[in-house]
Amino acid sequence: MSHTITVRPRKRRLGAEQRRALKLLASSRQGVNEELLVRGHGISRRMLAGLVRTGLVAEEREVIKAGGKTIEVVRVRITEAGRKAIEG
Repeated sequence: MSHTITVRPRKRRLGAEQRRALKLLASSRQGVNEELLVRGHGISRRMLAGLVRTGLVAEEREVIKAGGKTIEVVRVRITEAGRKAIEG
């Protein structure tokens, strides 16, 4: 007699800070500057990196010129999986 066990991937529960970060990102269509999230809203870079690794958030790097200097700007945006995660 053969038995098959089906294991479904566990849904990862979001912490309060992760949920807050995702809601901030959900409110912006074009994403948010990473520095603004870190310095202005107190979101940790480590947590953002975790959200990127799990596919809830995506980063886009842009190189721009400002005042004669070339700088890299990181824009962070919520993914469709991130939107589903905060919906419940």
